[in-house]
Amino acid sequence: MTRLDPQRTALVVIDLMDRIVGLPLAPHSGQEVVAASSALATAFRKAGAPVFLVRVERPGVDEQPPGSDLVAGLAEDGDTVVVKRTVGAFHRTGLDELLRGQGIDTLVLCGIATNMGVESTARAAADHDYELHFAEDAMAALTAEEHSAAVAQDLPRFGKVATAAGLAAALWN
Repeated sequence: MTRLDPQRTALVVIDLMDRIVGLPLAPHSGQEVVAASSALATAFRKAGAPVFLVRVERPGVDEQPPGSDLVAGLAEDGDTVVVKRTVGAFHRTGLDELLRGQGIDTLVLCGIATNMGVESTARAAADHDYELHFAEDAMAALTAEEHSAAVAQDLPRFGKVATAAGLAAALWN
C-alpha cells in the first residue's frame, strides 16, 4: 500500500447511526463496522488527519426517527459532522468545500451501507477528483452479496480497497 499523507487525507465515515447500525447487516455486523471505523478514526486523529462523520436526516419531517444520531462515542472534539439528506454525502452538504478548505485531495471511506451511502459518496468524490481508498472490513450492506459486489466490482473502479488496519498503517509508513 502506498503511504497516505495525513495532511492531505481525510477519513469519511458514512451513516454510523443507531438505527442503521442495528439493522441486520452482512458480511460484518453493525458493531463490527463501528469497531473497525472507530479504530480507523483513532489512527487518523493520532496522525493529525481529519475525520468527517456523515449522518443522514430524512427531509420534510418534523422529527427524525429514534436512533438518528451518530453512535455514542464515535465523534470526538475536532471531528466534523456532516448532515446529508440524500444517499451520498456530497449533494448540498458543503462537504467538498470543507475538504478542499483543509487541503484534502485523498479520502478513505467506510460505513454503512457499502453499496448505497458509501458507494454513492465514492461516485461523487470521484467526480470531484479525489483519490479514494475503501476500508472493506469497516463497511457492510443489507446482504453479503451486495457488499461483495460493491467491493469486488464497483469500488475498485474508483479507488483501492484495503483493510482498516492496512489503511491506518499507511498513514505512518
